[in-house]
Amino acid sequence: MVIKAWLRSGSSCARLTPVLALALFLAGGCVEALENRFIFFPDKRIDVTPRDLGLAYEEITFTTQDGVSLNGWWIPGGSPVTILWFHGNGGNISYRLDNIKLRHDLLGTNIFIFDYRGYGRSEGQASVEGTYRDGDAAIRYVQGRRDIDSSKIVFLGESLGSAVAVEMATRHHCAALILESPFLSIAEMAKASLPFLPISSLLQTKYDTLSKIGQVGIPLLIVHGENDEIVPFRQGQRLFEAAREPKKFYAIAGARHNDLYAVGGQAYLEILDRFIAKAIEAAASR
Repeated sequence: MVIKAWLRSGSSCARLTPVLALALFLAGGCVEALENRFIFFPDKRIDVTPRDLGLAYEEITFTTQDGVSLNGWWIPGGSPVTILWFHGNGGNISYRLDNIKLRHDLLGTNIFIFDYRGYGRSEGQASVEGTYRDGDAAIRYVQGRRDIDSSKIVFLGESLGSAVAVEMATRHHCAALILESPFLSIAEMAKASLPFLPISSLLQTKYDTLSKIGQVGIPLLIVHGENDEIVPFRQGQRLFEAAREPKKFYAIAGARHNDLYAVGGQAYLEILDRFIAKAIEAAASR
């Protein structure tokens, strides 16, 4: 994010140096352009695909309303449920392959994961508003598929993608929302990371999930590693406290920012499975 850069797998962290922080402080009106450079860490290169891990998949190209061509992977499963995955700020969709395979094999859901503009094989340049437009387009694509049940789509947001997923949940219907390692806002991350500099008042980028989470009325699961070195664990708790029912918070002991699925293992995936099944059942009865 602005203050801490999430890299591989959604996010190994690299702190901004005091020099960079000072640059942001002095930049004033130019800060938004600087912010984008230190929020988004795209990698254009994709060397592996789901096929390399034994997964059948479709390479998908779709277009946003502002004309940007995006790339994603549709990985079919045996379940009627579809997970629409909003990834973190580093790398591209190929960085999540191990995570994708584990969830696909144990949950059996369809998975659609896509790259924001500027990432992987997607065109354009990353921006905050761009991630929202990209999310809108991804939802339209998934909802338009004739081989799925559009009432059984679950949004999954990891790290920076949690802010995108929450924004999407305020705009579009989905059966449930899962947030992994979510943060409150860019300003709160700035305060946590660089408390000695008053740069939060200068930041143009909001990603203000805290102010939006109360608008979400669908089943919500927030997952946070107790040893998260990027987003303070307390931010996940505060987001949960601000959210409406029905909601569940799941802490993974020993997990850091990037390894929830690895540390959580089978126990975490069983929690996911039960949460999704209950949410889909509730959606069917509404």
